[in-house]
Amino acid sequence: MVRLLLDENLSEYLLPSITPLYPQSGHVRLLGAGGASDDIVWRLAKEHGCLLVTRDQDFLRLSMMRGAPQKVVWLDVGNCSNQDLVRLLTMRAHDIEQFARQETATFLTLTLPSTE
Repeated sequence: MVRLLLDENLSEYLLPSITPLYPQSGHVRLLGAGGASDDIVWRLAKEHGCLLVTRDQDFLRLSMMRGAPQKVVWLDVGNCSNQDLVRLLTMRAHDIEQFARQETATFLTLTLPSTE
């Protein structure tokens, strides 16, 4: 089972739509860590056994510096709706599960499909 921890830059309103695929996922604010430093968010994800899902590039740097086991799913999406984010996390569930199983991979970049 893959658990996600959504960073503060994502809405906690995503949770009801993604928990069927990612049971026991959480959100930084719902854990009482709204406004917390990146280090605290990193530690929370690790303590809760979650992949950290974020739009924040700072976590990419942290993952490269610190390496696995903590893993980051970076949503390289720009401005988009919550519905788009749910669609992305749903469409890419298999990739996220594969990423979670890899021992040495530290981050996965997801982008929305082109609408052209």
